[in-house]
Amino acid sequence: MDTATATLIPLAEVDPALVEALLDRAFGEDRHERTAYKVRKGTDWLPALSFAVIDESDFLVGSIQVWPVALTDDKGRRHPLLMVGPVAVVPDRQDQGFGRALMAAMNGAIDPQAALPQVLIGDPDYYSRFGFQGGPTQGWSLPGPFEAHRLLVRTENPGILPDHGTLGPWIG
Repeated sequence: MDTATATLIPLAEVDPALVEALLDRAFGEDRHERTAYKVRKGTDWLPALSFAVIDESDFLVGSIQVWPVALTDDKGRRHPLLMVGPVAVVPDRQDQGFGRALMAAMNGAIDPQAALPQVLIGDPDYYSRFGFQGGPTQGWSLPGPFEAHRLLVRTENPGILPDHGTLGPWIG
């Protein structure tokens, strides 16, 4: 990302209609049918961890949202997690570093003293560079179809995560 011509700002400072238009452009207007939307249904994204990139023309180039979710284990215990995504960059501006900048901003905003595991559904080759891995999630289920190899998690200690459980919204 050319830091001289683009600016990272809190997502809360962006008109929600512009964010929706960006997400439609990046993922298609049918995106609401995806399993990730079911996982976080009924929750609001977390403003302190969600960002946008504005280019030199004040055009919304990309955004990242982070949501409170939980993994409910086989005994009914809920384990809080952060769901990363969507991470969106307009198609004609991809591969210019905006996604990396958004991931870095989100990662920098997470309190290292209270960091919850982060989960996402995405490309393992892309997200592995940020520390996301699929091994610990292979026994997890979601409220809709998904490709198991695309369910990724990042945590300092994967041993704290249940081997089995269902991922869903954190509604406290």
